[in-house]
Amino acid sequence: MYLAKEKKEEIFAKHGKGKNDTGSAEGQIALFTHRIAHLSEHLKTNRKDYNTERSLVRLVGKRRSLLDYLMKKDIMRYRAIVKELGLRK
Repeated sequence: MYLAKEKKEEIFAKHGKGKNDTGSAEGQIALFTHRIAHLSEHLKTNRKDYNTERSLVRLVGKRRSLLDYLMKKDIMRYRAIVKELGLRK
């Protein structure tokens, strides 16, 4: 299992308000980023796995919509999470 409970708690503790704060936009964006990185590595070795490719595209879209929401809601939080995760703008 690539995403154990401990890893999830670590992601939410680092980027959210606490390890149990799973609903914050920053925590969700960080979790999506972790999952996107994992799926990208999988697709490098399994080029014809089209179901995973579709899942990756959907995750990227979800992350983008959360980033757009955060940009409208609070630009400083948006800039902080983009810088922290090293995302392109």
